[in-house]
Amino acid sequence: MKLFTTKQIATLDKYTIENEPVSDIDLMERASLQITNWLVQQFSTEQKMLFFAGPGNNGGDALAIARQMAGLDFVCEVYLMDFGKALTDSPKLNWQRLEEQGAVKLSRLTSMADFPEVGREDVLVDGLFGSGLSRPLQGFPAEVVQQINQLLNTVVAIDIPSGLMGEDNSTGIRENIIRADFTLTFQFPKVSFLFPENNEFAGDWQVLPIGLHPGGIEEIDSNFYFLEQNEVRGRMPVRSKFDHKGTLGHALLIAGSYGKMGAAVLASKACLRAGVGLLTVHVPHFGYSIIQTTVPEAMASIDQHDSMFTQFPDIRPFSAIGVGPGLGKKQNSKKALFELLETANVPLVIDADALNILSENQDYLKKLPEGSILTPHPGEFKRLVGDTANSFDRIQKQQEFSNRYNCIVVLKGAHTCISTPEGKLYFNSTGNPGMATAGSGDALTGIILGLLAQKMTSEDAAVLGVYLHGMAGDLAALKKSEFALVAGDIIDLMGEAFKKLGTGL
Repeated sequence: MKLFTTKQIATLDKYTIENEPVSDIDLMERASLQITNWLVQQFSTEQKMLFFAGPGNNGGDALAIARQMAGLDFVCEVYLMDFGKALTDSPKLNWQRLEEQGAVKLSRLTSMADFPEVGREDVLVDGLFGSGLSRPLQGFPAEVVQQINQLLNTVVAIDIPSGLMGEDNSTGIRENIIRADFTLTFQFPKVSFLFPENNEFAGDWQVLPIGLHPGGIEEIDSNFYFLEQNEVRGRMPVRSKFDHKGTLGHALLIAGSYGKMGAAVLASKACLRAGVGLLTVHVPHFGYSIIQTTVPEAMASIDQHDSMFTQFPDIRPFSAIGVGPGLGKKQNSKKALFELLETANVPLVIDADALNILSENQDYLKKLPEGSILTPHPGEFKRLVGDTANSFDRIQKQQEFSNRYNCIVVLKGAHTCISTPEGKLYFNSTGNPGMATAGSGDALTGIILGLLAQKMTSEDAAVLGVYLHGMAGDLAALKKSEFALVAGDIIDLMGEAFKKLGTGL
């Protein structure tokens, strides 16, 4: 799914109004009804609903929802933030409809003295300020937000928590942003919801469709995407009846060092589970028996050194090369990595210590073969590009890095972000906190390598690999729990993930 900036969403709203066509008030009614339907499934009529409304369209939504909920026998109260100016347009009409209905207590907030008494079980609905907000909240609005945040009640935000910007929050005042338990956003997630520092504000966010015009969605350009099953399924490789191991790619994985052979084992198993035809694993001499015993399906290439990577085999047979898991950063390993970069003419998947070596020797980034894929976690990425102000700044630097070095960057996290040299950013939708476990990144490296070796494009291999990795993790969490999940569980369930993605079930 495309993701849009808040300004683009406003344009899309206007496009829908003009081209459906539908009036602004009817589009607001349609959107509000989606939230009402969600609320009535979550809460009982025994819980009072307190709506905090601003003077704009976000407040208009709150007014419409209050009327709809009152019509379903919920006890509702509305508190409209009053700046001394009359309501206009759809918010004005929704206020009039509430007055005509006569079922909702209507009050105005002009100072903190007007803030209501709140019962322990009351549900607070935030409709103060929406995605059109252009500056941090201050003064009276900030005081209202701070008061709401001090309460222990359940808070539901309409579209976006008041005070949170849709993209860049570098100038925001964090104590002046609503901390919602649930955010019910319209049609698309806001980009800022995908950043870890905003989780305390957005809470459990859910996307509700409101029927924005498909022509507008198609017409408006965006570099942001949120990965969904239907879109990712189209990237799956197609096998022929006459395919065999020689036609399904030959991957070279360079991994492991003394005390870190587990990383090589996990990456190898994951690579094979991704469907590669042949896998050769280059390991230190002492790792020969380990890799041959634990991964019998793989061939072994043995380094001359007992405990570290110092050389690599003839790379002509290989369609893709992975390097980094458990590699170590010894001087001999650095030298061998630089020689690999000078020699390779197929795309590389670079992870872990290989990334750390490159971060200390950045001239070698210019030697990355076209289509290479880097898979850093945030700490490794920081070592590559330096400090960033926040997550939005970080993805901008990620775009710049991909473009400068003509590579794919897979920046790992709760919503792993994949950047392309053309400037696209894909945010992943699968995965869970149980995957924050040792070896999970090694498994991802192996999966992406296995797909890339099958002659997939680098973009497709990264997108499909990240999505499948997260889906296998979700399946593993269902079977094992998030607490007990280990990296091997992800690898073991790759087959189930392929089946689930392929069938759409």
